[in-house]
Amino acid sequence: MEELDRVFEKVSHYFSLLSEPTRLRILHALCGGERSVNEVVTHVGSSQTNVSRHLGAMYQAGVLARRRDGNQVYYTIADTGVVEICRAVCVQVAGRLEEEALPERAVDGFMPRTN
Repeated sequence: MEELDRVFEKVSHYFSLLSEPTRLRILHALCGGERSVNEVVTHVGSSQTNVSRHLGAMYQAGVLARRRDGNQVYYTIADTGVVEICRAVCVQVAGRLEEEALPERAVDGFMPRTN
């Protein structure tokens, strides 16, 4: 049971990373490929401080990878499984919406498949 509890703790932490809308926006921005912090900030529409904080947390958790090129820091998705999970949940939620159901193509645009 102790092993199972450790797994549950890790899964809980993994899902907590996805519970913040800004982090979902960041994932959406990075689905198209590697972006600089400035590009992510522009895409997300939040402050650089806020975006940097979320990027750091997602990097520490292993969801994102980063590289430095001079003064620029670039991020990319390291764990493509997180995109698939977000995609599955978005499709599920969109399917349950009664009044404002989103067409599947809208979900495709939100979390495009990474290949």
